[in-house]
Amino acid sequence: MPQTLAFTKGHGTGNDFVVIADPDGGLDLTDAQIAALCDRRFGIGADGTLRVVRSAALPEGRDAAASGAEWFMDYRNADGSAAEMCGNGIRVYARYLLETGLAELPDGGELRIGTRAGVKTLTRPEEHLEVDLGVWRAEDGDVLVRAKGLPVARPGQGIDVGNPHVVVALSGLDELDGLDLTVQPLLDPVPPHGANVEFVVPSDPLVHHGVGAIRMRVFERGVGETLSCGTGVAAAALAVRYWAGAAAPARWSVDVPGGTLGVRMFDAEDGEHVALSGPAVLVYSGEVALA
Repeated sequence: MPQTLAFTKGHGTGNDFVVIADPDGGLDLTDAQIAALCDRRFGIGADGTLRVVRSAALPEGRDAAASGAEWFMDYRNADGSAAEMCGNGIRVYARYLLETGLAELPDGGELRIGTRAGVKTLTRPEEHLEVDLGVWRAEDGDVLVRAKGLPVARPGQGIDVGNPHVVVALSGLDELDGLDLTVQPLLDPVPPHGANVEFVVPSDPLVHHGVGAIRMRVFERGVGETLSCGTGVAAAALAVRYWAGAAAPARWSVDVPGGTLGVRMFDAEDGEHVALSGPAVLVYSGEVALA
């Protein structure tokens, strides 16, 4: 008899996930099983899976458990590969914890969740959940990016927000809309662990009432084009502010095909942090037979 797996489907601005509760860490899903669950024609359909597991149940979660993060987000891409972080995924993950009673987030409180990129802190300052992605870093040197639909290669700026990104500025919406991201962009040099690639167009005006605004499309490693990428949104805003200079704002609104997300930069003891906010929705729950 095939194993039956309970799941919940959730999304953040169209970036969608299969959420699997495994508190004690008993599940050992193969890459092929993850890919089957995420298949949009023969499976549930998703950009990745979020396994809800206690930090203490995983060797890679022991540091998170020691720092007070009870839960660890085991995020896998749609091809089954493990990923360091997911900005939309962690908000969906937190929403699941809160709605199922596995965790609480009182007004003014914090919820700490372990990830492969370290422990991330979530708050609810306004309507949506906000995640502190931690200290970011601009990489030295350009990466040359070739993409189907662009007549010539473009330089890209490497940005690390716990996982690797390369951000490419385009001249206008015609170029952005004309990209064919069914074909994976080529990077030269190829980053050691690959990278998500963001293509951005600044709004006109770039800043309105003290908030910067850009539009973005993204190709996620291990997935393909997605309607949204939370860490990619943060990376895109950081890159545009980096290019714009010291007078650029610390708050940004980023439009992606799946909606709009907010980015905020702020100083902390260990350096400048970047935070991401936006909707996180649980759509439905069910059961599926594992292949």
